[in-house]
Amino acid sequence: MPRRAQGPAWGEWQPDPLGEGYQQRAIDLGEDPDGEGQIQAVVVRRAVRPGERVDGAVLYVHGFSDYFFQTELADFFAERGHAFFAIDLRKCGRARRPGQTAHHVSDLALCDEELDAALELVAEDHGGVPVVVVAHSTGGLITPLWLDRRRAAGRVEPVAGLVLNSPWFDLQGKPYLRGPVTWALRGLAKVSPLRPLDLPASTVYGDSLHTSGGGEWDFDTELKPLGGFPVTIGWLNAVRRGHARLHRGLDVGVPSLVLRSDKTHVASTWSEASDRADTVLDVRQIARWAGCLGDETTVVPVPDARHDVFLSLPEVRRTAYARLHDWLSTRR
Repeated sequence: MPRRAQGPAWGEWQPDPLGEGYQQRAIDLGEDPDGEGQIQAVVVRRAVRPGERVDGAVLYVHGFSDYFFQTELADFFAERGHAFFAIDLRKCGRARRPGQTAHHVSDLALCDEELDAALELVAEDHGGVPVVVVAHSTGGLITPLWLDRRRAAGRVEPVAGLVLNSPWFDLQGKPYLRGPVTWALRGLAKVSPLRPLDLPASTVYGDSLHTSGGGEWDFDTELKPLGGFPVTIGWLNAVRRGHARLHRGLDVGVPSLVLRSDKTHVASTWSEASDRADTVLDVRQIARWAGCLGDETTVVPVPDARHDVFLSLPEVRRTAYARLHDWLSTRR
């Protein structure tokens, strides 16, 4: 396994379960700072096919209880000259090892290590091309914080743009509860970081997506459970600290596109409305805090979009892809 002078070790490219045209490469991150043994991240690439041009690249970052499986999104970018890479972060998706707490991290900044390494893998294949970072939900919080730190360190390149798909910019629920919840998390995270929170379980969103519930997508429910993974105290505390930093204002150093649904619908059971709204986040919070990204920011409400706008119903996806195409065209 090749190793740089400093930093994580990289494995070799191997076939990925997504099938022909997809490969994965492990990034060995060493001992987990959160005490769960040896950890890794996994980068997935879509092979550039004969006749496809490459004048840019994409690095895709998933959300919570998620992993990369969106090959339609990869094809969209490839058709527009972008080599496509995605990363499953530490203890997420392909990268999670037996006995590790899914998605748990005590500080979102720890993910900088694998994100930086992923950019190096992109450069290894396509050195010099501009990279658009595309991120969903919690990934849409992790990546702006990361890019703000890169900008502060004078390392904006090769990133040239940021696309956020329903980013998680604030804690849902009643405003008067957010402060007390946040302060309680700070104290509890010091003593019981891995303790799961007792939150209401729901498979509404997962059922709307997966083929088993009538959806279009046959993803691996071991890696993306229909009801999501348990939320740990330490992880949610890290998220709330990330929210606070975002709310103070960032400068990601590149133009951003924020895509979101035009409405939120929260219910304990599925209905047709569940297929035409964000059933996870409050879209008003996304609208409120998008201005904190810094640089040029374009916010696009996509009518009837789901939480992951690129997993929406077909006609809604077409709208989302059209708006993304328009934005990419202005970056040429």
